[in-house]
Amino acid sequence: MTGPRLPQWFHFGPWVFSIDAAQALIAASPRATRPLDVPAWAAAYGLTHLDNPNPWLTSLIGPTDTALNRTYAMTTDLTQPLIVAQISVNQAPPGPLLIDGTHRLYRAWREHVPRLPAYVLTVEETRQIQDDRLLGPNGTSTIPPPNR
Repeated sequence: MTGPRLPQWFHFGPWVFSIDAAQALIAASPRATRPLDVPAWAAAYGLTHLDNPNPWLTSLIGPTDTALNRTYAMTTDLTQPLIVAQISVNQAPPGPLLIDGTHRLYRAWREHVPRLPAYVLTVEETRQIQDDRLLGPNGTSTIPPPNR
């Protein structure tokens, strides 16, 4: 018997993104998926270097060699759309950030699947699911509260 599903979070720098909140937004505001270019995104996330024994070939934003469970990745459902957030910092034009689907992206790259479906969130939707703190065990902040 399995227990309740744990909340899913994506960590990027000082931010965390709630995957559950993103899925709820998508369910509340249905939209068409967009094709995600698997080879380009796999290269950008450093997935193409994970099997290379050269330790100097790493990605600055993708998972490490030990963080991506390749066995699990090869069992993921490639028909389930990935989720791409849109981040805008200091009024710069928004940039895309894959927040859900790295294991599916890895599997698609290994199996030479050229494209995967992806939901793209707006900048405003991304801000709704974003938190500017790091979460630790049990959803507690790893950053001390400010002195008041």
